[in-house]
Amino acid sequence: MARLGKTDCQIVGKVGTMTTADISATKKVAVITGGSRGLGFEVARALARNGFNLHLIAKDPERLTSANAKLNSEFGNGIEITTHAVDLEDQVSRRKAATQIAESVTPDIFILAHGVMSEKMSKTLKTTDQEWNRVMSINLDSVFTLINAIAPNMVEKREGRIIIFSACLGRMSGPGNAGGLAPYRISKSGVNALVRNLAHETGLGARGILVDAICPNHSRTDMGGPDALRSAEEGAETAVWLATRKFDFNNKANESESVTGVLWEDHKIVPW
Repeated sequence: MARLGKTDCQIVGKVGTMTTADISATKKVAVITGGSRGLGFEVARALARNGFNLHLIAKDPERLTSANAKLNSEFGNGIEITTHAVDLEDQVSRRKAATQIAESVTPDIFILAHGVMSEKMSKTLKTTDQEWNRVMSINLDSVFTLINAIAPNMVEKREGRIIIFSACLGRMSGPGNAGGLAPYRISKSGVNALVRNLAHETGLGARGILVDAICPNHSRTDMGGPDALRSAEEGAETAVWLATRKFDFNNKANESESVTGVLWEDHKIVPW
């Protein structure tokens, strides 16, 4: 775990004397998985620009250190960054890490941006147990574990937003799970079901908790490759919008400000 952005200086104003630790404690906090690179890093970067303190979760300690340094270089002492290196494929490790995070912070924003692609030939009848378990463990099971451990405090606080990166390939309609890449498509269908179910369990926004899935489309990341049409920043934009959008449960005339528990693509709701 590494922390950046702390100093011992004091800021004196009309409301009295506050240390930077006091100010940091009043800032909103975002917990972001997959935060060391790609879509997760771009979400972290955008939220840092909006003044959020960050908890970044990723597997590779060196990439986390690099991401931490890049964000600190860009935003200086304006934010506090905490990193958590954990292999989300491992059930014991991810449960331990999630529990520790829940004990230290209740996030205002919880974004799950991690994931893996399945092997190109991993059709249902050709996928091995090992490949199926790897993809399901990272893409779906770890999402459950992290939410199960971290979200209860958000629900108790009655305030917070949970945003999960899904995929259009996980839809039951359109270009969804219609063959090939079976573990990936099916894991994302499971994510969609989890989002919808959790959103209904938490009152569809009426109790202060928003739960949404997004389809980032094909973006230039390690998974998407260098030839994808969208940049990682463009792929992350809808998640950033959901994290910061105005929300009024009673404003039914404007679905972008009153609807949660759905799948979003470019600020618009798309069918599951």
